[in-house]
Amino acid sequence: MRFFTTLGMTFLCLSVSICGKNGFFMKELTHFDKGGQVRMVDISAKPETVREAVARGVIYMKPGTFRMIEDKKISKGDVLGVARVAGIMAAKRTHDIIPMCHSIEVTGVDITFRPSRERNCIEIKVSVKTVGKTGAEMDAIMSVSVTALTIYDMCKSVDKDMTITDICLLKKSGGKSGTYIRKVSKSQSVKES
Repeated sequence: MRFFTTLGMTFLCLSVSICGKNGFFMKELTHFDKGGQVRMVDISAKPETVREAVARGVIYMKPGTFRMIEDKKISKGDVLGVARVAGIMAAKRTHDIIPMCHSIEVTGVDITFRPSRERNCIEIKVSVKTVGKTGAEMDAIMSVSVTALTIYDMCKSVDKDMTITDICLLKKSGGKSGTYIRKVSKSQSVKES
């Protein structure tokens, strides 16, 4: 047990580890040095591999807002078109926002929307690809977040009750840790309408 100070805050550190499903320690956190100070991980010795990350999020809205987006009646313009561009821009600039995130050479960003009239929501799915020494998980999650925030910004004049939720990593491939696939329940999946 030890105390460490970072970013002006003091923490009691029982162990700089994360616990697995069964409560056993799985892996050391990599963004802390042995003294508990924040650091950026050195990836210079890692090999370059093809990597992909897929993330998703959902934005819920009032039925009238949903219809206005579908009918392209929002005064600021094409909501999903602008949101797609914002999401692509965000994927390319993640390292400027997340302090310990490495910059990556983004080789591809694909953003899809799955609208659901039944639930008055739009599911956003983003795939980010790169060839490099570190993954694209943060870039995909950032892209989903900014895409959803842009939908909110474009529509806030008619609906301030919109809710952004369920932002998560669905899949990642490449690199030393290999492939990860999140199990998504049917209740989390948005049906197209």
